[in-house]
Amino acid sequence: MHISSRCECGFRFTDTLILAQRDPVRYELRLECMEDLNSRVVRSTSGTIRIPELGIAVEPGSVSESYITNVEGVLDRILNVVMTATNWSVEEPEKYSLGLDIQQALRDAMDGKKELTLIIEDPLGNSAIISEKAKCRQLTPEEAEHLKTGMIVFDTSSSVMEVDACDPDHSITD
Repeated sequence: MHISSRCECGFRFTDTLILAQRDPVRYELRLECMEDLNSRVVRSTSGTIRIPELGIAVEPGSVSESYITNVEGVLDRILNVVMTATNWSVEEPEKYSLGLDIQQALRDAMDGKKELTLIIEDPLGNSAIISEKAKCRQLTPEEAEHLKTGMIVFDTSSSVMEVDACDPDHSITD
């Protein structure tokens, strides 16, 4: 489904949602050489991206967008977010220093000087890393259940509600 909206103020939003649901999947690619940076990455709105060596996890949110890029494009997106977060923490020396270190590690990886691991996990199975070197496996139901989807997902095979907003134990209080 293609979504497109435009506001009078000039804001524009477009996205493509994959309406199909596949088996939950995990792709892993070890970035060892410059050629690996050209591997194609398909990140659906429900895909979680991880770089374990740097403690990075990019989880889907309610306005998560899908995209198709290459590994270098993913690293560049993450670098831009880390740069912004680093600038926000300039008054906190530990966080600021860590931000600078992560930025340098990402730049080194994009220059082929540092090996990293790129992982994409998708509970709806619509994300992928397209490379002969990428390892792919199906996620167990337990692994998939701990991943965020970034959207409301209705389970038509169950009538059980996980959280009922009308339940007094889950009411909104001041």
